[in-house]
Amino acid sequence: MLHEIPPFTLTFLGGAGTVTGSKMLLKTDRHQVLIDCGLFQGLKQLRLLNWQDLQLNVEELDAIILTHGHLDHCGYLPVLTKNGYNGPIYATTPTRDVTEIILRDSAKIQEEDAAEANRRGYSKHTPAKPLYTSEDVDITMPLFETHDDNEWVIINEDFKFCFRRSGHILGSAFIELKCKGRKIVFSGDIGRRQPLLMDPPAIIREADYLVLESTYGDRLHERASAYEELQAYVNHTVEKGGVLVIPSFAVERAQELLLILNTLREDRSIPPIPIYLDTPMGIDVTELYLHHRDWHSLSDAECRTMMHNVHVIRDFEQTLRVLDKPGPKIVIAGSGMVTGGRVLYYLQRLLDDAKNTVLLVGYQAPGTRGSLLLSGATEIKMQGNYYPVRAEIQQISSLSAHGDQAELLWWISHLKNAPMQVYLNHGEAQALEALRLKITDTLGWSCTIAEMGKTYELH
Repeated sequence: MLHEIPPFTLTFLGGAGTVTGSKMLLKTDRHQVLIDCGLFQGLKQLRLLNWQDLQLNVEELDAIILTHGHLDHCGYLPVLTKNGYNGPIYATTPTRDVTEIILRDSAKIQEEDAAEANRRGYSKHTPAKPLYTSEDVDITMPLFETHDDNEWVIINEDFKFCFRRSGHILGSAFIELKCKGRKIVFSGDIGRRQPLLMDPPAIIREADYLVLESTYGDRLHERASAYEELQAYVNHTVEKGGVLVIPSFAVERAQELLLILNTLREDRSIPPIPIYLDTPMGIDVTELYLHHRDWHSLSDAECRTMMHNVHVIRDFEQTLRVLDKPGPKIVIAGSGMVTGGRVLYYLQRLLDDAKNTVLLVGYQAPGTRGSLLLSGATEIKMQGNYYPVRAEIQQISSLSAHGDQAELLWWISHLKNAPMQVYLNHGEAQALEALRLKITDTLGWSCTIAEMGKTYELH
């Protein structure tokens, strides 16, 4: 009689049926680990989940493992530490560095938003409070324990894991985790097959269970060149005499934009108009590229030339001066989904002028201002006030850091054998169902769309 493997469980505490709030709890009869610890973003009903009681006991949690440093994968960490978690947080070294920048910015924005809400009285809560503070981030960062990719790390007698590069952003990795004789692979966010700054995702060979992201599970990215698309929008906006505002993610997207715009300007494919980088996080992350040369495909020279022809904006007074400066210009500012950051101040001033263009260059989660702009909203609420939308709103997908349906299929097709089960997460309903059908029809694998809060028994 074959020895029966004792069951263990996988619970999706976030990132199921949505692209934000990624959290997966893997639990045996003795131990438990949390894979990712992300913040919910977008729709109000999702954001409110950040304030609900914890769905796990931090005293019983042995470890947290991060796939990468985006807010929707790491932004909830200070809530856990504020509530008593003091175990290890495993990450690659660049992920730790990116996460610190992301968390400190997140805490600062929350503190500023709470203060502004109290000052202007537009919060329903008195007083408005931040979800966490800079002091909570101070408590969080010393818990990080970093490891290289391809290094097996033993957590305890039930769990060991290693990071494999996922090609998404600086330091990003998918996780191969062994438990009870089984291998579970958590994809995190999988990058493009031919990314601009990163190396392609590492090949996956074996998995008894696979948790797979589905952000673009229902579509194929445009094959147009990012250089050509960006060139066209810059020149189009200059011809109108307007300002090109690019809401950008600080990690990866800002660096790609800088590299492309500098190349276009050096080639004289765009006119020599001012280029402003107004995202403190983006500036800090750009410097990390020089410190972590082995985690991306750029040379030292390319890292340095990214900042050529760029005016770096570090304080709010400089932001105001840029706003008052007449004439065409390019402004790259956070945040990428227009959920906060300096870009709000530009949009408050520039959205009502048809000469201007707002170019969205990444995924826009439902309920975010970026998503509302794309849907044709005629006005947008920012900091308690409504602003009319008359500017031209455009989007390009050629800069996406997520693999599309074909690239996800390419990645999982390297598995030697079919997993016992594939769980799809990190996607909206349409993308999840499209990818589920594609996997079952093409590969014949058993594939389930993960449900929020549901516990699955693994054997």
